[in-house]
Amino acid sequence: MSVRPVDRESTAIAPADAEATSEMLHRVVDVGMRFKLQQDIFGKRLPPERIRDLLVFELPRESSTLDAVLESFERTALPPCKNEASPRFLGFGDTGDDPAALAGGLLALFTQQNLINQSFDSPSATFVEIAVLRWLRDLLGYDNPPVADIRTVWDVGGVITHGGTTSNAAAMMLAREHKEPETMHGGVRNPGQFGVIVPRGIGHYSVKSSLTWIGVGDQAIEVDTRTFRYDLVELERAVRRHRGQIMAVIAYAGDSRTQTVEHLRRVHDVVRAIDPRIWLHVDACWGLVAAFSDQLRHLIDGISEFDSVTVDPHKVMAVPYSLSALLVREPSSLRAVSSYSDLIMQEDYAFGQVTPFIGTKGWLSLKLWMMMLSRGRAGLAALAEHRVNKARRFAALLDEHPRLLRLHEPDLAAVAFVYVPSDIRPEPPLPEQHIARINEVNQGIHERMLAEGTWYLHQFSLPDDHGRLRAGATLYPLRFMANNPRTTEAHMAQVIDYVTKLGGELEGDIR
Repeated sequence: MSVRPVDRESTAIAPADAEATSEMLHRVVDVGMRFKLQQDIFGKRLPPERIRDLLVFELPRESSTLDAVLESFERTALPPCKNEASPRFLGFGDTGDDPAALAGGLLALFTQQNLINQSFDSPSATFVEIAVLRWLRDLLGYDNPPVADIRTVWDVGGVITHGGTTSNAAAMMLAREHKEPETMHGGVRNPGQFGVIVPRGIGHYSVKSSLTWIGVGDQAIEVDTRTFRYDLVELERAVRRHRGQIMAVIAYAGDSRTQTVEHLRRVHDVVRAIDPRIWLHVDACWGLVAAFSDQLRHLIDGISEFDSVTVDPHKVMAVPYSLSALLVREPSSLRAVSSYSDLIMQEDYAFGQVTPFIGTKGWLSLKLWMMMLSRGRAGLAALAEHRVNKARRFAALLDEHPRLLRLHEPDLAAVAFVYVPSDIRPEPPLPEQHIARINEVNQGIHERMLAEGTWYLHQFSLPDDHGRLRAGATLYPLRFMANNPRTTEAHMAQVIDYVTKLGGELEGDIR
């Protein structure tokens, strides 16, 4: 790939005058809007090696105009990009297309605030971040102190991070320090006391990874599930069996596969009755959406009794990547993982002191601040209810189809299902060879879908927790997500027809 050189001695792009810069930025926004509004998921479907050969090259010696660089981007890097705002992209996270959030993201880039420090690096941005964290805490039912009592970052009760993985890792650090204070400074001496209970087969990888990152090793204790929630009898047994060796129990308010919401209050009561010292953490990266609506809030009953909660606005609030938050029931608990430096951070309102793994941090919260102000409580409730209702409508369409089988009851925005070949009657328990064939056909459907690039549904392994085909079997379903505001019922019917067509073509080849 080549770009037009600039005829000047300087190797840097010289700043244009204000009018030219404004014109160029208008062009950039136009490029972005055209990309988001296109119908296709991919402008161009290319094999990875072809994309590699287009984009991996030596740094040019000569400078280029910004116009030439933008032209090169539009020609080479942009066409293969996936567009989650396409109405046919139905299988993963959010579309990131809320206008207020996009505006906030752009203004955060322009203003160049650094949330590591307040006094000179982010004088007002720090307090915008505090406001956002208080709004999120309020939605979840955590208490907030009066504004006048917020005198330090340890009075806020939360931090903004780049993603749920970072937030979960910070939560595991808090659990470790709660179990054995000063481990952060003295090091891990007895890894066996830092066990973490997780639900088998549906937990997010970030928790297990976090345990290795914070130095306690692979201490995950998996407990069996039923209907994608803890088997509470097995949970009680595990807590009793490992008593004294558990630092945390993890619950999912919307697991990463089916978005089933755990019975949080029951989990809390089981664990607290046995050992009240155990740190209780909720991964609510998907379940945050239930906090927006009075119709849905019952799903997360009990969440405010947990010690910490991870939420991901970039998953459920149409906010562009990336933005997560870790919220804690007791704000002062963040002191256990504080960092100090007289270089930049040692002041009352410096968030750099209480955000593990992150130093320099842009004004991530501005896009959420603008989105939440724009929507208000009523708008957030409408967003949540629309998505959940859309998922339920898709589930109803699946139930009407003779070849498609839904694998769970949709709590939030996800619906996982499988195509069942026409010569198999889906009456449990199916023999292993039928399960294998169903998996092979569904994996084939997904492979064809990826190759063609017209539609997108997600795929992963999933235990058959409801026993729809064979209890305990590992299935490879397709997953529909209702987060895309451009997706209509017509699109839902079309993707069902598409999956059925691919399944019919494949099942004859796999017998």
